[in-house]
Amino acid sequence: MRQSICSQQRPINSNVLHPLLELEDVIRRYIKCKDIIILTIYEVSDQVHLGGIVAISNPLLAFTLIKRLQLEWRNVVYSEEATENTQAFKDDYEKIEEKLPKAEDLEGAARGLMRLQDVYDLSTKGLVKGQFLQATRDGVSTVYRPSISITLSADDSFQIGKIAYDKGDYYHSVIWLEEAVSLFRKKLRIWNVEDEGSLEEALDHIAFSHYMVSGNTRHALSFSEELLQIDSNNRRVARNVLKYEKILAEASYTEPNNLEPRRPNETHLLTRKTYESLCQTLGSQPKHYQNSNLYCSYETNLSPHLILQPMKREILSQKPDVILYHNFISEAEGQKIKQLASPWLQRSVVASGENQAAVDYRISKSAWLKETVDPLIEKLDQRITHLTGLNVHQPYAEYLQVVNYGIGGHYEPHFDHATSPNSPLYRMKSGNRVATFMIYLSAVEAGGSTAFIYANFSVPVVKNAALFWWNLHRNGQGNKDTLHAGCPVLVGDKWVIRQSTNNWVPTYY
Repeated sequence: MRQSICSQQRPINSNVLHPLLELEDVIRRYIKCKDIIILTIYEVSDQVHLGGIVAISNPLLAFTLIKRLQLEWRNVVYSEEATENTQAFKDDYEKIEEKLPKAEDLEGAARGLMRLQDVYDLSTKGLVKGQFLQATRDGVSTVYRPSISITLSADDSFQIGKIAYDKGDYYHSVIWLEEAVSLFRKKLRIWNVEDEGSLEEALDHIAFSHYMVSGNTRHALSFSEELLQIDSNNRRVARNVLKYEKILAEASYTEPNNLEPRRPNETHLLTRKTYESLCQTLGSQPKHYQNSNLYCSYETNLSPHLILQPMKREILSQKPDVILYHNFISEAEGQKIKQLASPWLQRSVVASGENQAAVDYRISKSAWLKETVDPLIEKLDQRITHLTGLNVHQPYAEYLQVVNYGIGGHYEPHFDHATSPNSPLYRMKSGNRVATFMIYLSAVEAGGSTAFIYANFSVPVVKNAALFWWNLHRNGQGNKDTLHAGCPVLVGDKWVIRQSTNNWVPTYY
C-alpha cells in the first residue's frame, strides 16, 4: 500500500467524499502498509485527495470511485486475503456500509457514461485511456482535458459492458466488453482480489452480445472458441460453438464480412440528431452584430424595486422569445438554496398520462421549496415578479423547484407546458404553464447547455444567471418553438432553480 495512504491525509471538505474518508480510517486500522492487494483501489482515492471536488467532477473518476466503494472494497473485506483481524474488520466495514453507494448508484453512473458517450460522440478507447476524444471530419478532436486524468481498468470496462448487457443494451455491451477483453488479455490472467469480472466472463458476455446486436455469428464463434480453450469443460459454451458453426454452415446463409454494431434508432426521440448536435455546438444562433433585434440592455420593467439596481438583460432569441438575465442571484444566495434543497432531493419525475413517473429521458434529482422554508425563497419570488410582472405565488404558480444533474444528468427534448388535456398540471386548477424562469446556481466545465431544438440554438450554463421564456402564445396555445432540452452534464455538477407560472398578467404586455 502506498505511503500516502498509510500517513494522515488532508480531509476533503465535502459530504460526497465523507464515506470514502470513513472507509479509509477502517482500512488503516486493520491492513498493514506492506499489503499490496488493494493498491489499485487506493489509486483512485489518491486522485480524489489530490483533486478534491474538481477531480470528482470528472465522470470517469466519479464512476470508478463509486465502483470502488460499491463493489471492490466489499470484495476485499470478504476475501480470504483479509485474514488479520478479520471479524473486527468486517464489523467496522458493516457499520459504514449503509453510507456507501448502492448497486443502483453504480448502474446509474455507468449508464450516465454511456449517455455522455452517445450525445458527445466520445471514443470508447479514448475514455478507457482517460481522454475525452471526438471523431470529426478532420480527424480526432479533444472535447475536454481533465486536470486530473484516470484510466479505466479491465474490470471497470467489464462492469460498464455488463450493466449494458443486463439491460439488453447489446450495442454498448459490445463496445465496452471489447475494451475489457483486450485489457484482460494484457493482464496475462493476473487476477486482483477486488475484481468482479474476468477474461472468461468478458468473453462469454461479448460473444452473445455480438450475436444479438448485429447477428455477427463469426465474432460470436471466435470469442466462444477462445473461451472454450480457457474453460474446456464448459458445456454451455461448447453447445454455443456448435450452434454458431451450424448457422455459418447453412448453405442459404450468407453473412457480410463487416458487421459492426450500430447504435439503435430511438423512435421516441425523432429530434435526436438535432438535439445532440446542439449539445456538441451552439447551433446556428445569430450573433448580436448580425441581428439588431438581439442586444444587451439594463432592464427595470418599470418596477420601482429595480430602478436603482436594474437587471442585465441579454436577448438571445425572438422565436421563441428567450432572455438571459445576468447576475440575477448572488453567490451566497445560490449556496443557501442548494443547502436548503439538498436534504429533500429525490429522483425527478415527469407527467405520464394522468400520473407522474421516473423515466430514463430525465435523469436528475429535484426538491420543491415553499416560501415558508426560508425568507430567501420569498425574496427570490418577489425579484422574479418585479422583473417579469408575473405572480409566482400559489395558486398562480408552482413552488420553487431546485434540480441537480449529476453524472450524465440530462432532460431530453420536451415542452414545459402541458400538451395533453389529461396532464396532471390541470388537476392543480391553476392552468397551463405560461412561462419558465430558470436560474443557474452553478457552473460546469463541459456540457449541460439548454438546447432549443426547433429554434436551433443552445445556451451554455452561466452561473448565477437566469433564463426566461414564454411557453404559450397570447391566445393560450402552446408555442412549439419552445421545445428544449437539458444537455447531459459532461464534466461538473449542474444546479438550477426552475420556476413556472400558470397565470396571465396583462400589464406585462
